[in-house]
Amino acid sequence: MEHNFDVEQIKEQEYQEELKKSQKKDFKFSWVSTSAFIFYLTFACLILFTWGGCYRLYTKRFEKPSVQVQESTLYTPKYK
Repeated sequence: MEHNFDVEQIKEQEYQEELKKSQKKDFKFSWVSTSAFIFYLTFACLILFTWGGCYRLYTKRFEKPSVQVQESTLYTPKYK
């Protein structure tokens, strides 16, 4: 009977060790890996949004319209 108890205790100990190992790697249990992930995610989003905004401004830039101006209001006015 004591032999059976030792086996169960060893199994429980191994289970607890594996649980600790997996919790170290898990996102929600390790604040160090979580904060690093959030930092890099924020940095990547900032870069992507900045690049996207610049690209959008570059492709949809303002085009000067052709405006009819009276000849008398030019820098060198022309009179009739």
